[in-house]
Amino acid sequence: MRFLFIVQGEGRGHLTQAISLAEMLSRHGHEVADVLVGKSRSRELPVFFGERMRVPVHVYEAPSFVFKKDKKHIDKVKTFIYNTTPVKLRKFGKSVEMIYQRIKAVNPDVVVNFYEILPGFMHLRFKVDMPFVNIGHQYLLKHPDYPFGKEDTQNLVILKLHAFLSGIGAAKILALSFYPMKPFPREKLVVTPPLLRREVLDMQVVEGDYILGYMLNQGYFGEVQKWHDSHPDVRLHFFWDKKDAPEELAVDDTLTLHRINDEKFLHYMEKCRGYITTAGFESVCEALFVNKRVMLIPAHIEQEINAADAASIGGGIVGDSFDLSLLLKFMQEKRRFAHDDFRKWVFSAEEIFIRELTAF
Repeated sequence: MRFLFIVQGEGRGHLTQAISLAEMLSRHGHEVADVLVGKSRSRELPVFFGERMRVPVHVYEAPSFVFKKDKKHIDKVKTFIYNTTPVKLRKFGKSVEMIYQRIKAVNPDVVVNFYEILPGFMHLRFKVDMPFVNIGHQYLLKHPDYPFGKEDTQNLVILKLHAFLSGIGAAKILALSFYPMKPFPREKLVVTPPLLRREVLDMQVVEGDYILGYMLNQGYFGEVQKWHDSHPDVRLHFFWDKKDAPEELAVDDTLTLHRINDEKFLHYMEKCRGYITTAGFESVCEALFVNKRVMLIPAHIEQEINAADAASIGGGIVGDSFDLSLLLKFMQEKRRFAHDDFRKWVFSAEEIFIRELTAF
């Protein structure tokens, strides 16, 4: 079968999920013929993504977040204004048309949408007669047994609206989860394991002598620097996406900053003592797979739900700043995380995804 991928370009998680699924499909004789990526105003498409997909990658302009002055938290009002100006709406309209034209030109058997919102609007504007499968951790909000995100806060309403709009036209929704749950046919929803790549599955459970961090929003660096100044003996390696930063910046003997580099990130993940991050689903799963202690610093409602979910299974603790002292304390405590069960769930992913994506 031939597949076309549409991927949300905000953050690293959806991109690595696409890489993982493309490799799974290839191992079973299927083909990813084309990839479309929604470009964020604040992110660059990592070089590793184009190299690993090995097919044409077409970038289009998509809605994106605007952050507050602290460069850590999303400014909802400015995000709304930025994405609804006449100029932006015209550009998004062109993006919708571009998505439709690429689908017509490639004519795949299945389109896989990694939580990108514009394909939903494309379904409202054009008739596309082929199955769409949507993939994302966020779709668990549609499951009645999912214990998180039940309140009706403004932020949660926005998150649920995004899940609804991105899911318009989907023949099936695959909700990535830390643990198994039964299907929910009314929403065409199947709960699946995380999509981790072969390099992650081949990693060993080892422990090094440093803490690894991932801060997608560079505004957190001030917190990291402040903590480091008080604890200069603790070795730290942090990854960030600061565009004008060098590939590797040694602040001093025990703090090093790295530009986002996927291969290097996994190398440091495998050998770290513990991991601290802003609660993106994918890297948390990678850390749990190699049994790392994790501290989660959510920056918005989606990450708050991810963090609460990971904490509920004993996989990590939740904080409101990059105070690594809490992580060091957590690393000394007895843990209730069922690591073997999580690994079995992750290893079942390939069979489940191939079954669900080829059943059309």
